[in-house]
Amino acid sequence: MPQLFFETQVSHNRGFLPLHDPLTHLPKPFDAWEDVARQLPKLLASDQIHRTITGLPPFPIEEIHDRRELERAMVLLSYLGHAYVWGGTRPATVLPARLAVPWYDVAEKLGRPPVLSYSSYALHNFFRFDPSREIECGNIGLIQNFLGGLDEEWFIMIHVEIERKAAPAMGLLHACLDAAEAGEAENLEALLAQVESSLRSIHATMLRMPEHCDPYIYYHRVRPYIHGWKNHPDLPNGLIYESVAAFGGRPQQFRGETGAQSSIVPSLDALLGVTHQQDVLSLYLQEMRAYMPPEHRAFIESLEGRPSVRGFVQRCGKPSLTSIYNACTEAVENFRSLHLEYAAKYIFHQAQTDPKNPHAVGTGGTPFMQYLKKHRDETGQSRMV
Repeated sequence: MPQLFFETQVSHNRGFLPLHDPLTHLPKPFDAWEDVARQLPKLLASDQIHRTITGLPPFPIEEIHDRRELERAMVLLSYLGHAYVWGGTRPATVLPARLAVPWYDVAEKLGRPPVLSYSSYALHNFFRFDPSREIECGNIGLIQNFLGGLDEEWFIMIHVEIERKAAPAMGLLHACLDAAEAGEAENLEALLAQVESSLRSIHATMLRMPEHCDPYIYYHRVRPYIHGWKNHPDLPNGLIYESVAAFGGRPQQFRGETGAQSSIVPSLDALLGVTHQQDVLSLYLQEMRAYMPPEHRAFIESLEGRPSVRGFVQRCGKPSLTSIYNACTEAVENFRSLHLEYAAKYIFHQAQTDPKNPHAVGTGGTPFMQYLKKHRDETGQSRMV
């Protein structure tokens, strides 16, 4: 199967979530692999993951026939890959060919690196108990876990609900730019009001994170498995993907899963004309786009390729339009502030007692507190007076 390319499609109802709910399992030829994925929490708890994965039959990639199967394969292989690397007494430096080769092949077809990314961790990793009801906490569960438990489930489910609640805003972004280009102030004002309402909704969802996700449990049970192998002190040279010809036996370095791989905030920055100083952290955010689905990356670029609404709002000078623009900007700033607060609570403060992470490096391999503060402040500077 050649690399797949997909239309840049962002649904008003589902945003960056897939148009159809993810597959919960692959067809019968993959039963042995699905059995291991289902038993992953027990295999990790009993230190059986390495022996079990190396004993698997070849991954029948030729039996994958469509996008949903490909995404399920990516979730499965990514979880098994990270479990293999981080699930032993010390990190593995070599990924066996039985896992490395199909993971690389599936990732190539999806246009993403062979590492666990936000797309596989959240966007393609949920099911609904009642398919007729909303995609929201209380009606969704995770398809795949590492150790499992309430805190891991809740942490990811909150992100899935945020993606769903952001959908109305994401579906209106190009319409906002169209209205600005056409000089339609009243239309733009109405559209931005809908965007702002959606942003308030995602903030309300984010506020629920502490309900069922404890900082200590998150840091010590959830977070260790989502690290990557770039800028990680335990894998300074990266990871060797055995028998992957394209890598030639050389260690590869890839970032770990991080919310910076979500397309929501960069899309909002593009709409509002929020700019960030060019520095190491901005380069990191650009790098994160390589971990996004190509169609999401293309969507952000399509927004950035057009003039933001900011210039029109300034030229128009209409107080009510300026007010709703500022409300949208403030909503993004507030979301970043809450994210900063959680980063401090769930990671930075926990890291102070962890000798393995004295510099509080994020799962993506960056000094995240500095990055979050900087981008929060730059968002606030975009408000108009």
